[in-house]
Amino acid sequence: MTDFFEPAGRGVQHASLRAANRRAVLTTITFSPGISNADISRRTGLAPQTASAIVSELEADDLVYRGEVLRGRRGQPATPLFLNYDSAYAFGVEVGWRHLDILLINLGSRHIDRYRRDYAYPDAATIVDELAGNIAAMMERLDAPKRHRVAGIGLASPSTFARNVELLGDLPEQSAAWKALDLRAAIEDRTGLATQTYNDGNAACWAQLVTTPPPRPANFAYLFVGTFLGAGVVSQHTLWEGPTGNSANLGSMLVTGPGGTRQFGHSIASTYALGKRLEAAGLPAPAGNPRDWPWAQWEPHLSAWIAEAGAALAEIVLNAAAVIEVDQAIIDGVLPRPLLDQLIAETKAAMATLPWLTFDHPRISAGHLGPDAAPLGAGQLPLFKKYFSRDLADMLP
Repeated sequence: MTDFFEPAGRGVQHASLRAANRRAVLTTITFSPGISNADISRRTGLAPQTASAIVSELEADDLVYRGEVLRGRRGQPATPLFLNYDSAYAFGVEVGWRHLDILLINLGSRHIDRYRRDYAYPDAATIVDELAGNIAAMMERLDAPKRHRVAGIGLASPSTFARNVELLGDLPEQSAAWKALDLRAAIEDRTGLATQTYNDGNAACWAQLVTTPPPRPANFAYLFVGTFLGAGVVSQHTLWEGPTGNSANLGSMLVTGPGGTRQFGHSIASTYALGKRLEAAGLPAPAGNPRDWPWAQWEPHLSAWIAEAGAALAEIVLNAAAVIEVDQAIIDGVLPRPLLDQLIAETKAAMATLPWLTFDHPRISAGHLGPDAAPLGAGQLPLFKKYFSRDLADMLP
């Protein structure tokens, strides 16, 4: 099976599929920096003159550039080709349960600018002004030519603000306000930038996939332990978004909680659950940026929560694997790395106690992006769809 990140995707000659050929060539250059025209032709299956014409077109659009001619080899001197990372930019926006994160990246996923604010809850009355104002400020800090290269905004958020925002407090007015707010349309209207929406778990899963060095896993479940439990699934190298973009809501799986009760994964493997545990012990619930939380001061409650969360994650992974045939689960979150490692160890230990009917238990490993995952993936997805995806829907004008 071919990884769609590989240059692969055999190019095709039919004129009506020139867009697919162009994207195949651009992908080849992206993942094989310094490749020559001749090697592009060989890898894509395009005729040499076709590959050369597409390279010239990409160069004219400033998407690729030529390096120094490589001499001293047998045959004709080869000119190496490279992706121009500063040929395009995008905003990745995460509107989370407890924070807002705006990340400006270039085509190479390098961070150009950033804004983050933590809050007690997402305020539907002020969120659009805050987003639009900060995006405008970031645009102003870009050089004028670069502003015209901003491809748009990727907006990552949970899909359930209207239904569940009151879990964060007594906020009936917020529930009604979120129900009435079309956040995507409001942001697009205020910024003038094309805006696409993604589930936050799917966006984080995508960033994990894109930033994993080859060979990338073909099938895996992704779980992100934050305020609630974000999730995504990659199946056969493809992000599984479903008909509404909110598939792979693994946190809504029912698992066995303390005392044998049946609970949603969100209610156990989340910092929301940790906060409830701390409040029951007479301690203040976590607030602000998790990187600044006094994690060590919360023992023994912290270790007890990690053990319960690990057991819940193991059950979720096993159930997901039975349905989707994932052979790996990647767990990430807002926890500091030593605590994430502890959570993964608890998940593995719990997994070892669970029965498995046919295949082996899925492998468990740690994600590497932490809180950067969702805003980074939200920014990467519009760029991928515009320049690299060979799905017909993404290539239509």
